Amino acid sequence: MRQERGLQNTVIVVLAIAILVMSVGFATYSENLKINGTATFNKATWDVRFNKTSFNETSDIKATTKSVEDKVISYSVTLPKPGSIYSFTVNVQNYGTIDAELKKITMTGLTAEQAKYISHKVTYDGTDYTQTTDNITGKVIAGGGTATATVVVTVKYELPAEATDLPSEDQTVNLNVEFDYVDANL
Repeated sequence: MRQERGLQNTVIVVLAIAILVMSVGFATYSENLKINGTATFNKATWDVRFNKTSFNETSDIKATTKSVEDKVISYSVTLPKPGSIYSFTVNVQNYGTIDAELKKITMTGLTAEQAKYISHKVTYDGTDYTQTTDNITGKVIAGGGTATATVVVTVKYELPAEATDLPSEDQTVNLNVEFDYVDANL
């Protein structure tokens, strides 16, 4: 029994020495690798607005009042008879650094009765819109301040199919168009 116990102690000591040697050997052949870096990010800006200097009335009838701000264009015009048209062109410009994509055009202001004798159209980069339109794709204005999209707004006093559809008194109509842009990279 003593001999067995001695043999067990010897085996335990040999195993302990083997584990110690393997640990030292592993530590000798192991390495820690590190990556250190610095990244610099330029500021990003979101700035899509009308180019005030690009506003141009393109019809014979001129607005009695007009205001062109960065994000809002307001005008008042009188269309005297059926066939009269008021139209203007303006550029939307992306002065920011983030590419902007048009996603929605919201057009409001006409009742069903008024739509019988008034047409209101927005042409955005060659595509005509006569009502609110969601999920527009592919209309991107690159960031950087040089890219633009051309907008043409046209209001026409139409001659309706029925004479009874003409207004019986002077009408004032508030027509509104809103352009919704999102980050084109999303």
